[in-house]
Amino acid sequence: MTSVSTLRLGVMLAAVAAVALSIPAMAADTVDTKKVRVQVETIAAGLENPWAVAALPDGGYLVTERPGRLRIVRDGKLSAPISGVPKVSARSQGGLLDVELAPDFATSRVLYLTAATIGDGGSGTEAFSATLSDDGTALENVKSIFKMRKFTSAGLQYGSRIAIARDGSLFISVGDRGDRDRSQDWGDDAGSIVHINADGSIPADNPFKDGGPLKDGGKPLPEIWSKGHRNPQGIAFDAADGKLYTVEHGARGGDEINGIEPGKNYGWPIITYGRDYSGVEIGEGTAKKGLEQPLYYWDPSIAPGALAIYRGKMFPEWDGDFLVAALKFQMLSRMQRDDSGAFVAEERMFDGAYGRMRDVVVAPDGALLIVTDEDDGALLRVSRAPADNG
Repeated sequence: MTSVSTLRLGVMLAAVAAVALSIPAMAADTVDTKKVRVQVETIAAGLENPWAVAALPDGGYLVTERPGRLRIVRDGKLSAPISGVPKVSARSQGGLLDVELAPDFATSRVLYLTAATIGDGGSGTEAFSATLSDDGTALENVKSIFKMRKFTSAGLQYGSRIAIARDGSLFISVGDRGDRDRSQDWGDDAGSIVHINADGSIPADNPFKDGGPLKDGGKPLPEIWSKGHRNPQGIAFDAADGKLYTVEHGARGGDEINGIEPGKNYGWPIITYGRDYSGVEIGEGTAKKGLEQPLYYWDPSIAPGALAIYRGKMFPEWDGDFLVAALKFQMLSRMQRDDSGAFVAEERMFDGAYGRMRDVVVAPDGALLIVTDEDDGALLRVSRAPADNG
C-alpha cells in the first residue's frame, strides 16, 4: 500500500514539474560584436510567430502573436491571451501585427495595434486604438482608427508598422498587398505611408489633406503621406532630429532604407534595385526624374523586418546607428552612419544564432528587445555584458 507521505511527495514533485513547465528557462549567451560584448537572454519562449514587442512601464512586455493573441511577459512568464483583441485574418503573412504604446500610456493605458483584418473583398491592413485594463487582462474601448479602403484576397505584404510622432500622431506603413501597380495609385492606400491623428482624423500638415489634385490630374487620399513603397515593415523616427525613416522589403534584391518626406514618391515598381523572383527586370531601371532614391539598398535581399535608430544609454558605441531586424539571414544588421548621415559600414550580428528576427525595439534602459518570428518564437533581450574583471 502506498503511504500518505509518498502520495504527498508525488503531488509535490508534480507541482514542481508543472511550475517548471510554465516558466521558460532563462538562457543567456555572451556574444562579441565589433564594438562591444553583449549578453543575449531569452526572456520568453514558446511564442507562436511573435511579430512585435513593446516595453511596459512596470518592466513587463507586450507581445503580439500573429495568430491573433496579445500577451504580457512578466518575470519570465507568459500571461493568458488578453481578451478583446480584434478578430484578425491569420493567413499567410496576415494576423495580429504591430503594437505600440501611446506616449502617455503610463496614465492613459492607451495602445495601438495593427492587423490584417477581414472585410469586403478579402483582407487588408487596419489599425486600432484600445485601452489596456488596469489588471492587464483585457482590451477596452477598442476603436478602428485606420482601415485601408480596398481589401483583396491576397494574404501578403501588409506593411503594418507604426511610428508615433512627437505630437502623438501616427505614421502607419501599408504594403502593396502583392499588387505592385497599387503602389503608384494615389487613390489607393496600398504601397504608402499614411499619417493620421490618434483618433483617426486627418492631420492638418498632410500634403493631400484636401484630397489633391496631383499634377497628372489624379486625386490622392488625404491620409497618404508618401507613395511608391513595396512592403515597409520597419518605420522609425530618429529621436535626435525627428526625421522619419523606413526599411522596406524588395523583391529579389532591392531591400531599401528610405528617408520619408511628405508627398514624395519612392518609386516602386517604376524604379528598383531588385528583380522579380523569376529573374525578370522590374520597371524602368534604377532611377527616374521625380522619384526618390533609397538612402541604402541591399542586393541580395536580407528580408528586413523592423527598424530601430539607437539613441540609448547602454551602448554609446552605437549612437545614431540603424538597427534592422532581418528574417532571411536570421540576424540584426547594424548600419553605421558618418557625420553627413550616409551609411558607411554594416555589421551583421547574431547571424543564424536565434532565428528569424522580426522586431527590434530599444527598451527604456537602452537594451534591445527582439522577437523571432518562428512557430516556436522567442523574446530576446540584448544588454551590455558584465565586465570581465578577471
